Amino acid sequence: QGADVIELAKEFADIYEDKYVTATSDERKKALTEFALAKNVELMKKTLSDYRINYDVWFNESSLYTSGEVDETLRLLKENGFTYQKEGALWFKASQDGEKDEVLVRANGVPTYFAADIAYHRNKFEKRGFDKVIDVWGADHHGHVARMKYAMEALKIDPDKLEVVLMQLVRLMRGNEAAKMSKRSGKAITLDVLLDEIGIDAARFFFNMRNAGSHFEFDLELAVAQTNNNPVFYVQYAHARICSIIRLLADDNIEVPLCNDIDVTLLKEKEEHGLLRKIGELPDEIIAAAQTLEPSRLTRYAIELATEFHSFYNACRVNVDDVNLCIARLKLIDTTRITLANVLGIIAVDAPERM
Repeated sequence: QGADVIELAKEFADIYEDKYVTATSDERKKALTEFALAKNVELMKKTLSDYRINYDVWFNESSLYTSGEVDETLRLLKENGFTYQKEGALWFKASQDGEKDEVLVRANGVPTYFAADIAYHRNKFEKRGFDKVIDVWGADHHGHVARMKYAMEALKIDPDKLEVVLMQLVRLMRGNEAAKMSKRSGKAITLDVLLDEIGIDAARFFFNMRNAGSHFEFDLELAVAQTNNNPVFYVQYAHARICSIIRLLADDNIEVPLCNDIDVTLLKEKEEHGLLRKIGELPDEIIAAAQTLEPSRLTRYAIELATEFHSFYNACRVNVDDVNLCIARLKLIDTTRITLANVLGIIAVDAPERM
């Protein structure tokens, strides 16, 4: 469905011409599948790289079959007493754990995806020695979590070493209406199309604004708005504004001081204290985000820090006649700049110096 499928078929025909005209249907299907898979994986890698995501390992499901790991995993499940035959199929006894039994091998002898998935997790734990595995699944797979954990237990692998994060779907909106489907693919809007429309920073920031389990309506118009209602603009503008203040003061030969050269007791205003407290929260927020598997904490922290800075900016001038107060506030906003840049760096969002 869509121009991309037709283009792949045309490219295949241009390269191989009439090579597969006399081939069997299975041979043609195999050749087309291998060609399209390689092309699509290449496109996926580029898209993810553009989105600032890079994977260390790309794992082919087919390797689980060629290496014999699926068969080996099925054998272990049988030996441990967690399978049974019914209507010609091999089943996993998930009902022993209060779950629904699941087919491992169909009556036609073809293993199910569940069988390969169990083998894949076993590969991570036993072949590659992972201490912890964190899976990210769509929320519609919630019923699969307990069965997979029980499968690990059946293989004598500690199920607590497997943690699953369930992601809710995101609804793309234009104003009050759902965004229309992509004309190119005939399906959902692709990440490439989204990045072209709103930019990488906005996409990364918006997608990371909610917990994994929260439903999210992504406002495409808001994501490109240059107003304080747009959270990514709001945060980036705070960083750019600080950089602008520092440049202006540098023009007057007022440079950012060292910590030992300022008198922090001069910072008495509530807005100054609010900014200091928020800066000091970052280490705990980073630890909490990692421990709870909630990177959205860092996006929310960036918004909160930007809010504290804007409150400070509206209440306290930096370039005041009192030189000591001036350099104390200059150090405060420079520390804010560094903190904003650090947290944006963690979520791979740019911290522009000019906007």
